[in-house]
Amino acid sequence: MSGAETVEVAFDPAKTSYEKLLTIFWRAHDPTEIDRQGPDTGRQYRSAIFYINDQQREMAQRSKKQLQATHAYPKPIATGITRAGSFDRADEHHQNFCRKNPNNSYIQQTLVPKLKKLGLKLP
Repeated sequence: MSGAETVEVAFDPAKTSYEKLLTIFWRAHDPTEIDRQGPDTGRQYRSAIFYINDQQREMAQRSKKQLQATHAYPKPIATGITRAGSFDRADEHHQNFCRKNPNNSYIQQTLVPKLKKLGLKLP
């Protein structure tokens, strides 16, 4: 979406809230990095939230402002908040990558520790 590597999240508001998804989003990466995440660099790796309605936009902006006010990060939060466009599905070899490649070094060195930090299980 807009040249960024993204994940489309479909959720049931009766089971989880958009606020909870935002909390996980902020904890899952470094939102202060510009055009990079970990070892990956380039505009496609920028931190971004793509909202689908005004309520999501307002909630994302408020969440970002509140997080910045906590001074949890030494640099300003660089996450962009932009209206969602069309979602382009990644190539098939990217679909369910960690399920298909559980021993991949990126999965083991980056994803597994991140999921543990978030209190989530491997898929």
